Amino acid sequence: MITPQQQAQILTNLGIAALNPMQETAKKAILQDNDTFLIAPTGSGKTVGFLLPVLNLLKSDQTTVQCLILTPSRELAMQIEQVWKKMATGYKVNVCYGGHPVETEIKNLSNPPAVLIGTPGRISDHISRRSFSMEGIHTLILDEFDKSLALGFHDEMEFIISGLRNLRKRVLVSATSGVSIPDFIRLKSPTKLTFTANEDEQSSLTTKLVYSESKDKIDTLFQLLCSLDSEAALIFCNHREAAERTSELLAERGIHSLVYHGGMEQADRERALIQFRNGSTRYLVTTDLAARGLDIPEMKYVIHYHLPLQEHEFTHRNGRTARMHASGTAYVILSQEETRPDYLDTSLDELFLNPGTALPKPPDFVTLYVSGGKKNKLNKVDIVGFFSQKGQLDKGDLGLIEVKDFISFAAVKQDKVEALLAKISQEKMKGKKYKIEVAR
Repeated sequence: MITPQQQAQILTNLGIAALNPMQETAKKAILQDNDTFLIAPTGSGKTVGFLLPVLNLLKSDQTTVQCLILTPSRELAMQIEQVWKKMATGYKVNVCYGGHPVETEIKNLSNPPAVLIGTPGRISDHISRRSFSMEGIHTLILDEFDKSLALGFHDEMEFIISGLRNLRKRVLVSATSGVSIPDFIRLKSPTKLTFTANEDEQSSLTTKLVYSESKDKIDTLFQLLCSLDSEAALIFCNHREAAERTSELLAERGIHSLVYHGGMEQADRERALIQFRNGSTRYLVTTDLAARGLDIPEMKYVIHYHLPLQEHEFTHRNGRTARMHASGTAYVILSQEETRPDYLDTSLDELFLNPGTALPKPPDFVTLYVSGGKKNKLNKVDIVGFFSQKGQLDKGDLGLIEVKDFISFAAVKQDKVEALLAKISQEKMKGKKYKIEVAR
């Protein structure tokens, strides 16, 4: 059990002054009870709510995997890994997901982590390969488990859980209430914790209706984006093909956007998120895959280009804005002949658009690709130093830098990129020449 002093240090590492009521309650329940079902809204801090008690359950003298965390997406898995690393617990963590080299993961697992995070597909693959022992796993966390089931991971999850013979604690986490729990999870009289957004947080979200005269709503979307003062926005579509088409049609009208959906290659999805996070693109056109479990900044605007069939997906989409006491607006674009879903409030204010508004400004930043990462012994400090000294960039010219295993990405002010690339073209970073170019 960690001491109050150790917990205080962990919260400092996370930049948190104190645990919120949900996190306090979750910690107590997970430590006391065998099975816990935690329901709390997006952005409420659920990850810390289950990671802190997990830390209390780990044994420093055990050399096998002790806690397994399953997530529906690689992005959520990586997000949980980053939170654990920020906590600076001293316990090893590894993350496994499709699109990541399996050989690298097998090598990492040869020195087993205390905490293993992954997607059901990749974890079941490693179990089949016997990449790690399951004997020491005493705690199972299923984060956004309902999403894993919706994405078709039922068989993989059942296979994984059937092999956890020494499991003592199960923790199910979701942002949605009223979901059914499959028998194979074997929950026994779980402690159910349900938290809803308080009224102050709910009131910070404004929802507005925007009517489109035509069935094809692209002109209305274009006018809406032109009216948002060049602020970033998430644009939700119901299908992958619609997201692709919408992005293409916006490009024809002079608005650059990126697409994000489950049919893309992992590397392409990751690059789209990186460019959205660092301000190299203002608009991400996406499916419900981006409605939860993504590491993206607080959004001021969410746009429902298509409305989802289910109310809970509408709620998850809106959860991307007006989080943690910030305010935000969700815009719903409806064509005149479109059927209005029952879950949509009948008293919503209507927004009337001015068709003569100017195009949004181009993004402030451009993302540069660097052909080296952590495994090449590169870190953020190295890249900042190299761009500042050899490229003569000022502090404000550099934005977000993300260092992966074998590649890195750095956001650089749009008007500084050309001169920077010319200055560093023949220079070496830490004694080695790396390929540095505008990311595709």
